[in-house]
Amino acid sequence: MFDVIVIGGGPAGLSAAITLRQRGKEVAVISNDHTKSGLYKAKELGNYPGLPGVSGPELLSKLMDHASGMGACLISGKVSNILPGGEVFHVGYDMEFESSKCVIIATGVVQSSLFPGEEELLGRGVSYCATCDGMLFRGKKVCVIALAPEADEEAEYLKSIGCSVVLLHTNNIAINGEKNVSSVTADGEVVECDGVFILRHAIAPHMLLKGLILEDGHILIGRSCKTNIPGVFAAGDCAGTPYQIAKAVGEGQIAALSAVEYITKK
Repeated sequence: MFDVIVIGGGPAGLSAAITLRQRGKEVAVISNDHTKSGLYKAKELGNYPGLPGVSGPELLSKLMDHASGMGACLISGKVSNILPGGEVFHVGYDMEFESSKCVIIATGVVQSSLFPGEEELLGRGVSYCATCDGMLFRGKKVCVIALAPEADEEAEYLKSIGCSVVLLHTNNIAINGEKNVSSVTADGEVVECDGVFILRHAIAPHMLLKGLILEDGHILIGRSCKTNIPGVFAAGDCAGTPYQIAKAVGEGQIAALSAVEYITKK
């Protein structure tokens, strides 16, 4: 088990990892492919202190080398959920889990519109992780909404544990049900089902962790980068504007120091 899991491998997340390692904490950084990030695509950065003209790939490479060189565990994967479990948090990604004493969310801004019924039925038939929730639907019919490359693999896993799977490749979706999922409307056609697995490239932070409070579309934090959930911190673009690398790096350090304080007081 790690002391801290950082979700997001951009400047905020890597800054947090560096500070955590300086304080002797075991830390994992779980992040999507960094070559898909907006920063990686930047040809030149003109306002990062001390490194005028550095490119996005160069800066990310330096930050990653710094964090991994200090002993941070860098994991490539898409986080699908954060599950509080008493004294620990369980973080699901791809087909795996890791656990930690606290979590720092540094995902950047995730642009994704929700399907009708998705938020209302989350945890009541709507899931983002076949590994986490698949066994709940063994012997039942489920829909897999394929918006990411790993959808076929997840669908095959669900079939292997006894689910009847309908794979949907469309954005024109509505999820239906009152207390629980009862069907999906896809391109006007109603498909009856007991569950829905939505597989996107990235998931908005408040959908990863139930109960996380937002303000103006960002995770609500104070100066210490604490969220409303004890043991969960946030930093960088996901915690508000301005969307600047220097601000993200600073908040990553603050979130890390707050996480160290939280662990020490437990």
